[in-house]
Amino acid sequence: MGKTAYDGTPRHLLCKRIPTPPFGDWNDRHYVDYDEYVATGGYVALRKSLAQSPDEVTEEVKKAVVRGRGGAGFPAGVKWTFLPPVPEGKTPGEPGAERYLAVNADESEPGTFKDRLLMEFDPHQMLEGIAICCHACKLHKAYIFIRGEYHLAAERLERALAEAYEKGIFGDKCMQNSDANTGGGARFRVDCHVHRGAGAYICGEETALLEAIEGKRGYPRIKPPFPAVEGLFGRPTVINNVETLCHLTLIMDEGAEAFMAQGVESSIGGPPSYGTKLMGMSGHVNRPGCYEFELGIPLRQFVEEHCGGMRGGKAYKAAIPGGVSMGMLGTDQYDAELDFDIGRKYGVLGLGTACPTVFDEDTDMVAVARNISRFFKHESCGQCTPCREGSGWLYQLLCRMTEGDARNKDLDLALELAESMGSMPGTTICGLADGNNFAMKTIIQKFRPEFEAKLQKTFVTATVGVS
Repeated sequence: MGKTAYDGTPRHLLCKRIPTPPFGDWNDRHYVDYDEYVATGGYVALRKSLAQSPDEVTEEVKKAVVRGRGGAGFPAGVKWTFLPPVPEGKTPGEPGAERYLAVNADESEPGTFKDRLLMEFDPHQMLEGIAICCHACKLHKAYIFIRGEYHLAAERLERALAEAYEKGIFGDKCMQNSDANTGGGARFRVDCHVHRGAGAYICGEETALLEAIEGKRGYPRIKPPFPAVEGLFGRPTVINNVETLCHLTLIMDEGAEAFMAQGVESSIGGPPSYGTKLMGMSGHVNRPGCYEFELGIPLRQFVEEHCGGMRGGKAYKAAIPGGVSMGMLGTDQYDAELDFDIGRKYGVLGLGTACPTVFDEDTDMVAVARNISRFFKHESCGQCTPCREGSGWLYQLLCRMTEGDARNKDLDLALELAESMGSMPGTTICGLADGNNFAMKTIIQKFRPEFEAKLQKTFVTATVGVS
């Protein structure tokens, strides 16, 4: 079972072929082709999976409690069980029995760059995870929706996919050649395609991603129906993140117990946080970069022991735990554990992508709030009025504060605006407004004196001008 506290270096590394700090240097990284991947244990997990029934594979993934690494943290194995059964007498892929996997490789959350590492250097690990998922869920086709700006990642992913087709991992010869023969005569076929996005943050939302793959504008869909029932092209669809799929190789090769031996149990009675996590560190630290740790490492330990401490010897002030939509950790929350309990314990939306952005003592938190609000205003798809208009009003209010033109009531008005929009208040279709909401209210609530100082200064200036 998982441990009760983080206690050091992981035993099973997701990035064993492309070591991340402190386990390796950037210069050690190179593209891992098919031959090298197989020579280092690649596609063994897929062979083992195909020797089992789809239900057995699903149960193993459920047992491991591998929670989604894309931001939401929902257990992948449980998500798979939401799919309806294949129609009786049909084979997946036949008319009326089409079933899809949509891989979320959009990674457009600011401060997040961990999936990029996997796709640029070890793409076969994700392709193996895709094949395992498709076998477990009886899916006939996978689409990898990759961020439009990830040109190198997309090129290398397409190169790896061509190798996988040539070697019989995908396509007509699926798992029939000597390199990938299960020995059990398993019949399995799946196709896989890379679909490049066009740079829209909203397409990271699962239903907007489906719309984009279908060639439409990336508008989130109203749910229900949920993608598991009516997803891509109106058919049952599983949506998983790149890193989530990569973890399937360890689970199916060494068993759920190997995955569960890392990470932590919940300290508040919730689901556990098992396994390792890629964490992209950015901000005011000496050694930013992408690291791999077991879930549960305290932020202070991450910064001080592995990132060389705060840049310039300055003091820690705040941190975004995993993408700007998660909100802000305060100055007194430097010891926050990076696991899936972080939302309930520290007043943020959640762990998100677990890619922290750290700010030092000289950071102007009002300016940070303004920049974040500008991002959400720009990336709102505009479909929902509260998000479309509210994000713009929030940005205007924060611009007033940074420019010294705010009124005393603007601070409370900004909080009221933020808390009145989002899918949790029930005013929008997707959670983009919720991300804006949590970012604004956590920054204002945890650093209110900085905002009030701006307002007080404005009030005094206005009074002097009138008199």
